Amino acid sequence: MSTAQLPVAPPTPWVDGLTIGQVLRETARQYPDADAFVFCGPDVRVSWSELDREVDLVARALLALGFVPGDHFGVWATNVPEWVLLQFATARIGVVLVNINPSYRAGELKFVLQQADVRGLALIDHYKTTHFQETLLEAAPDLAPSTPGHLHSQTFPRLRWIVEMRGRQPSFGLSWNDLMSGAVSVPQACVDEVAERLDPNRAINIQFTSGTTGHPKGATLSHRNVLLNAFYAGQSQRLGPDDRVCLPVPLYHCFGCVLGTMCCIVHGSAMIFPSECFHAGETLAAIEAQRCTAIYGVPTMFIAQLENPVFSKHDLSSLRTGIMAGSPCPIELMRRVTQDMGASEITIGYGQTEASPLITQTRTDDPIELRVGTVGRTLPGFEAKIVDPDTGAELGDGQQGEFCGRGHGVMIGYYHQPDKTAAAIDRDGWLHTGDLGMRQPNGYYRITGRLNDMIIRGGENIYPREIEERLYEHPAVEDVQIVGVPDHRFGEEILAWIKFKRDQQATETELRDFCRLSLAHFKVPRYWKFVDAFPTTVTGKIQKFKIREQAIEELGLQDEANIETA
Repeated sequence: MSTAQLPVAPPTPWVDGLTIGQVLRETARQYPDADAFVFCGPDVRVSWSELDREVDLVARALLALGFVPGDHFGVWATNVPEWVLLQFATARIGVVLVNINPSYRAGELKFVLQQADVRGLALIDHYKTTHFQETLLEAAPDLAPSTPGHLHSQTFPRLRWIVEMRGRQPSFGLSWNDLMSGAVSVPQACVDEVAERLDPNRAINIQFTSGTTGHPKGATLSHRNVLLNAFYAGQSQRLGPDDRVCLPVPLYHCFGCVLGTMCCIVHGSAMIFPSECFHAGETLAAIEAQRCTAIYGVPTMFIAQLENPVFSKHDLSSLRTGIMAGSPCPIELMRRVTQDMGASEITIGYGQTEASPLITQTRTDDPIELRVGTVGRTLPGFEAKIVDPDTGAELGDGQQGEFCGRGHGVMIGYYHQPDKTAAAIDRDGWLHTGDLGMRQPNGYYRITGRLNDMIIRGGENIYPREIEERLYEHPAVEDVQIVGVPDHRFGEEILAWIKFKRDQQATETELRDFCRLSLAHFKVPRYWKFVDAFPTTVTGKIQKFKIREQAIEELGLQDEANIETA
């Protein structure tokens, strides 16, 4: 008999069987005058009834341009109000939203727009040093002679409409006002008719994986995928209409547009956006000014807030819960968030974009030891198992192997990539995450690393997370990343990149001795580097492959890196 955790089926959530547009309509009916979202930078505040009406207008404007259910519409921007409007407007009429990473350069943008068959694209003019229009023209110079509504590009043959949400209007695109002016030509009844025919199990969103190696893959998600995930993720936090959720995470990522916006529409909680992109000081200010009760972020975001010079001057007493996820969550950091930030009911979530995104999560009523030391139990309607990466055999409690999940959140598939879909989801519907983990006898899970992060030193399998957790216990260490680098004698050696807490230091000798107190000798790093920051994606995920590449160059290990093996 399988030992995979099989959760008891709970009562059917109220969102099951509905579309995103229907859920928004119901939330607006229940809480018409409550805040739906607040964007602190431009000082934009919108109620649920206002959001519902504005979404209808944007949906009418998209229908006026000829968009129909099943068309793909890309949004390439930072966290701006129009992003949220387009997310819900496209969902209301069955147009598939394609999330595009605002840090993409021309080559990456070209790949995504072609791969996702994008028919419409909304963008902003610029953010800091990134100029979106120029990057788009670099990807497709043949767009330049076009005029709005008459795009002709061999690079993007399906692209018909470009909308500039804010900033300079390109000669080949519409302004936001131009887009909205078309809404008057389409009656509301047309939106209602289209919305009524939508199937909650059909695709509504394509989210591209972060692509830390190789080309990103487009995970295709349905209304039901994201709504059920949002329902249970919010339930684990005990979110309700009195909660105000601080969202410094990017909207293009599943953390922002499912656990963030979707969670809030399902539970009637207010969305608070501190800034266009993450800024620790502005996040702390937003928590205080807006009396936020929940805070989201990846570990690096929480570290930045805790180490902000004015952290102690902010009143964070309104905080209660939230989610830390997106990359492995250090136990000591979780303790600091519960104690120093006051988020005493903070939860940890684990999953990936392909799961919509959460598979497991801790709950607010879990004992503190489980909330800081595990990634929780499976969400209702999900099951999980740990398998031997080589044989596929299911492993017992306490044994480390690959984490696999199955349930309502598993994606429809990678868009136009059936081979990669088949590699990720087996015949029985199990999503193979590529993460290493183990299950405890109480049904709680721990994530111990990535399959491809494992270091093999002289035949010994070494998991970076074990060493990282030990170094996090050192009083001077703020953050740490462990990677393997090539070695002529052992195949691989261990490198530690260390970021110290403000005004704290330690020597290599001290850190080595600290490791030796609880780790086998072969797990003690040979190489050490003290840094101020790590290379990351826009969502804060550490790019370990870049650390490895830089280390090979700095340590002069090019010859070792080129040694061929069977």
